[in-house]
Amino acid sequence: MTTLSRSDRSRRTVSAVMTSLAALCTFVAVGILAVILSYIAMRGIGALNFRFLFDTPRPVGEGGGIGNAIVGSGLLLLLSCLIGIPVGIACGIYLSEIGGGWFASAVRFLIDTLTGIPSIVTGVFVYAVIVLPMKHFSAFAGGIALALIMIPIVARTTEEMIKLVPQSLREGALALGAPQWRVTLGVVLPAAASGIATGAMLAIARVSGETAPLLFTAFGSRFFPRNLNEPIASLTVQIYNYAISPYDEWHAQAWAATLVLMALILSINIVVRFLTRNRFS
Repeated sequence: MTTLSRSDRSRRTVSAVMTSLAALCTFVAVGILAVILSYIAMRGIGALNFRFLFDTPRPVGEGGGIGNAIVGSGLLLLLSCLIGIPVGIACGIYLSEIGGGWFASAVRFLIDTLTGIPSIVTGVFVYAVIVLPMKHFSAFAGGIALALIMIPIVARTTEEMIKLVPQSLREGALALGAPQWRVTLGVVLPAAASGIATGAMLAIARVSGETAPLLFTAFGSRFFPRNLNEPIASLTVQIYNYAISPYDEWHAQAWAATLVLMALILSINIVVRFLTRNRFS
């Protein structure tokens, strides 16, 4: 009994210590995030107003805003999502449900390689393949560059989430006579939808903060976009340009634009999570 009691006390002590360490790490991570958000809010709230959100950039001393950059970032994100998310999900489905042998291994290796490539290299690649032949920067090229960054993230997340779906669900649907494609689309994907949505949100958050690829593709503009075949403004590029300028007014606007960007990313994550939970819960 004494030996068992000591062993039980030892396990409880180890469990309590590890639980405390996990709670401490969580507190530190949340605390760091709170400090970053608070600092950005304090630095950027002073320049944030109605005109700033809807106006276009103006010379120093005349105010101006980031309205064109907000619209441009929205268009770039929309274009990249329309390309990157379907392609990424399709790749994930192929790797987890269909693919096998050397071709699947080659696709998986390619996706892993794309994940590790610096974003500026992706930007240079799209610049060489699309921008140079077209002889001008464009929103289309920027969306392609961001989509190439999104695809491997969505693909790997989709593959892993689909692998977590119990095999019994597939077997039950197949036993009822459903074809493989219907099992995948009607049973497997809904079961993995929450995890896939999380991967899509991670991809969106990743590309929302990209600057280097857009410098080589979309470049920038001081006007509201009229079509996808011309240079287009984006929040990240405008933040970069204002941050490296020597003017205090533009520095304040860079902080305010950063605050707006973080608020937009958070809003997208909340909306996608809410819609996914209500649709597939």
